[in-house]
Amino acid sequence: MAGKAQGQKRGKPKDNGRRHKKRISPLTEEQIVYVDYKDVNLMRRFTSDRAKMKARRVTGNNVQQQRKVVIAIKNAREMALIPYVNRVTTQRGGRDRDRNRAAGPPPTPSAPPPATSEEAPTEEIESNEEAVANIEGVTLDAGTEGEA
Repeated sequence: MAGKAQGQKRGKPKDNGRRHKKRISPLTEEQIVYVDYKDVNLMRRFTSDRAKMKARRVTGNNVQQQRKVVIAIKNAREMALIPYVNRVTTQRGGRDRDRNRAAGPPPTPSAPPPATSEEAPTEEIESNEEAVANIEGVTLDAGTEGEA
């Protein structure tokens, strides 16, 4: 070994304080021998909210149980009893969105905002109607709109 004298043994692994309790499989808790693909509630216990199969270390299954569960989930998906994918919509961004922006004043708009119908002058509209009426050879009176 490079850097260590021969004959030295590695020390004890450091205790990180991460002692975890061994998970007990739902199959052993409920004494289920045969994993039925038609039992949708049981299949959902072994899939995540996005319909991914959960790992052995998460569910607590042993190798044989996990193999049976995976085959049953695949059969249930094929028979359309459980979905292949659950789409969960999440809002992207959020609080951290402003962190990447440079510090300083907010950006200034390059052009003025468009005028709304409330701000539009009514005199121009009336003069445009008169111009159109004069082109057609018809004059519009206040009392007789649209009549020639």
